[in-house]
Amino acid sequence: MPEGLTVFSIFPISPRRFFEAWLNEKEHAAFTNFEASIDPREGGSFSAGSGYISGKTRILEPYTRIVQSWRTTDFSAEDPDSELEILIQPLDVGCQVILNHSNLPDGSGDMYEAGWEDYYFAPMQGYFHYQKTRARTR
Repeated sequence: MPEGLTVFSIFPISPRRFFEAWLNEKEHAAFTNFEASIDPREGGSFSAGSGYISGKTRILEPYTRIVQSWRTTDFSAEDPDSELEILIQPLDVGCQVILNHSNLPDGSGDMYEAGWEDYYFAPMQGYFHYQKTRARTR
């Protein structure tokens, strides 16, 4: 039976800044420390994690929502693509990002939840805090 998960984090940047960084292959690579290739349009293909992740961007609602089909090299050929919905909500201190990841292969939810925390949210916190600090000191 497919699994789903929800994870969230708060970043010290505007929703627009997060949205644009997620879809920019150079920044995506910088905040994950892995190669990324992104066509930043609806229907555009992407890969991240130095080829570990691939998919297509299905829906773009500027600065509030991104929906992507998503799979990794760990998926079997029989596994359908999962769906990643990224919700970006403004806060006084930046933005809250909520990742709803559904249709994951049975038994893989805990692994992907840890992956989002370890390979995305933790390095992104450092990247965006550094960017904010650097902008303030200019």
